[in-house]
Amino acid sequence: MSESTGMLIVATLAALAGFAWLALAMDEHWERVQGEAAAAPRRVLRLLGAAAVVLSLVACLRADPPSMAVLVWLMLLAAAALAVALALAWRPALLRLAWPRWR
Repeated sequence: MSESTGMLIVATLAALAGFAWLALAMDEHWERVQGEAAAAPRRVLRLLGAAAVVLSLVACLRADPPSMAVLVWLMLLAAAALAVALALAWRPALLRLAWPRWR
């Protein structure tokens, strides 16, 4: 596997995790995914989500020239947002992988 491919995999996983964390920072999504009315750790989830989205940009920039990297990154963000939205609609329990419960 080339470094470029590895960086694109990192970018994809970071974008998915970032949007999952940003979604879980909202009370409605938190309750739907975690099944409890406890307050979500909003600040932590927002910071992690923003950092993961930036990490995905950095990984894209390492994988491709800047003009192509920005295009790939924007399309990757759209795909990741759609994937998280569909997961919330049909299988919200899948997002527990992004923030598992510890009891």
